[in-house]
Amino acid sequence: MIKWFNKYAKGWPALLALALAVGLAGCGDKPQAGDAGRVADPAKTGASQQAGSQAKQTVYPLTVKDASGKEVTFEKAPERIVSLSPSETEVLFSLGLDKEIVGVDKYSDYPEAAKSKPKIGDLQGNTEAILAANPDLVIGGLSLNSASIQKLNDLKLKVFTVEPKTLDQAMERIRILGQITNRQEQAEKVVSGMKADIQKVTDAVKNLKPEQKKKVYIEFSPGWSVGQGEYMNDMIELAGGINAARDLKGWQKIDEEKIIQENPDVIFYASGVNNLEQTIKSRSGWDQINAVKNNRVIAIDASILSRPGPRVTKGLVEMAKGIYPDLVK
Repeated sequence: MIKWFNKYAKGWPALLALALAVGLAGCGDKPQAGDAGRVADPAKTGASQQAGSQAKQTVYPLTVKDASGKEVTFEKAPERIVSLSPSETEVLFSLGLDKEIVGVDKYSDYPEAAKSKPKIGDLQGNTEAILAANPDLVIGGLSLNSASIQKLNDLKLKVFTVEPKTLDQAMERIRILGQITNRQEQAEKVVSGMKADIQKVTDAVKNLKPEQKKKVYIEFSPGWSVGQGEYMNDMIELAGGINAARDLKGWQKIDEEKIIQENPDVIFYASGVNNLEQTIKSRSGWDQINAVKNNRVIAIDASILSRPGPRVTKGLVEMAKGIYPDLVK
């Protein structure tokens, strides 16, 4: 579980807190629900709001609030950026910042160009490698533990943390990073594409009656699923499904008997996890679950499933196709 989580996840504080018991180090301080600082506070930005067909240009100095609630001021567009998260790496590349990216965490593997960027460690980063990259911006999720964040701040590095918990927050985070880097026009293009994916799915399932909605279970690592308060639960609901683990909060270890009782119609699992499909199908009593009986146990690309970046809505479309293949093409 830990290896998969480090490789694919952007940072899930609730899961990390639980995982401490089995030896996973590093859990960030979790903001309160509804915290405006979860992605940023655009009310304090100096971004121009030019109308018409003119491209939006950021006016500096620009002050934004990150997911920890800290205000960060940018005197100009960052020119040397380090990403400590695969999701943020994908966002930066989607904004056309290839030249500005001078270091990424070792799990950043998309797009292809990310593989050739200097690697600066795992999700917590390597302080010496980060310093050697001489960044004027370090971006990471709240999966970085507070000590690591404080150490980077003590070194006078400009650290901006993010923690989108919904698809709306994931898109707003792209807009905020577009403001910070003076890539607002490109950010809007990315968000528009994501919104089109969401619209495609919601239009396809909008006429489903409550009794027609299928139960859906997601397993991203052996025995681990997701409940309320996370973007993946959003994805299930937007796709017209009912989360079989909806009684959970955040990322949790499942009760296998509870899932049997819920009897999901479709089971999704993260591809790339060794023998996960077989693990799911071979559990005691799970052969009686509708999804298993009807061969509706479906793999989804792990990196798309677990990273709330620009591709996450492609994962939504694939999920909707898996649940309602007759409705979503």
